[in-house]
Amino acid sequence: MPTPIALAILVAFIAAPAFARDKGDVIASSREKFRVETIARGLEHPWGLVFLPDGRMLVTERPGRLRILDRDGKLSPPVAGVPAVAAVGQGGLLDVALAPDFATSKRIYFTYGEPRDGGNGTSVAHARLVEEEGAAQLDDVKVIFRQEPAVRSGFHFGSRLAFARDGNLFVALGERNLKATAQDLSNHQGKVVRIGADGAVPPDNPFVGRADARPEIWSYGHRNPQSAAIHPATGKLWIVEHGPKGGDEINVPLAGKNYGWPVIGYGVDYSGAKIHESTHKEGMEQPIYHWTPSIAPSGMAFYTGDAFPGWRGNLFVGALALTHLNRLELDGEKVVKEERLLADLGHRIRDVRQGPDGALWLLTDATDGKVLRLTPAK
Repeated sequence: MPTPIALAILVAFIAAPAFARDKGDVIASSREKFRVETIARGLEHPWGLVFLPDGRMLVTERPGRLRILDRDGKLSPPVAGVPAVAAVGQGGLLDVALAPDFATSKRIYFTYGEPRDGGNGTSVAHARLVEEEGAAQLDDVKVIFRQEPAVRSGFHFGSRLAFARDGNLFVALGERNLKATAQDLSNHQGKVVRIGADGAVPPDNPFVGRADARPEIWSYGHRNPQSAAIHPATGKLWIVEHGPKGGDEINVPLAGKNYGWPVIGYGVDYSGAKIHESTHKEGMEQPIYHWTPSIAPSGMAFYTGDAFPGWRGNLFVGALALTHLNRLELDGEKVVKEERLLADLGHRIRDVRQGPDGALWLLTDATDGKVLRLTPAK
């Protein structure tokens, strides 16, 4: 008769579908069948992913490392020249994006928790990516935006980057767990800001010329945005943000609009205490979709590829707390169906991107973080 320890090992082995799926078992969704392949592992809390024109990838690690991942899954040594980051709590090196003219400028943009003024804040920098003799480094690093004021906090840094079709840059920023600041236009906490590629303020920003408002602000009343993407058909910015205990939201931020945090919402405090006045209030916008209970949404991508025709036009959102990939079918700006994929893998999905191969690529948030690829099962 097996010993209790042997029985426990046997049960653990039998109940491990996540490991089997990482090896490529076929997974069926309501519209497509696919496989999950582990491309790379050993990343420490990877946060942001972007594809280079040659198919390689840039991946950020929250402690402050930027890595290049080749098409065969080989990780480079850390790219030199990344500035010091405030890797405290939820902060560190966060999102990364290519300049629209990257093919000629070699310029990348990234967000990070920057240590300053005795505290920290979310900052945006750009730099040139230089590769010589098998090594890579960042040159001409320049900070083009700093979230003001800096605060002493390890919470709610945001942040995601999205270049609009007009070349301006949207930056989604958390309220640093200082709730009321999201309603105060004199700071950048809990805001989406819109800046030029050089950090300048576009003259048509909604609060330009107001003495009581920061001119970079595009929209306000946000809690902790974790996703930002430009809709492929409309060109509008979409964001996904964390609620507290309930009330995660998808919003389509419009110029000058107030999205309600913490005055309105659909969640409660982690203690169960009431936060919001109500779910609706005049002058404050409603989300186009919300999750209650929370899924802790993270990176997102609109799917436009050919590899999965049944998913074309869908929105994919990673989930941290509920460890799944969320597939949303859309009718304009209305969510008409939700499907939760990969829940039994047990991975916190931090970022979601569509690759040049039409596959979906995911980052998992862990000390041994992975790069996963979803490909069609033929």
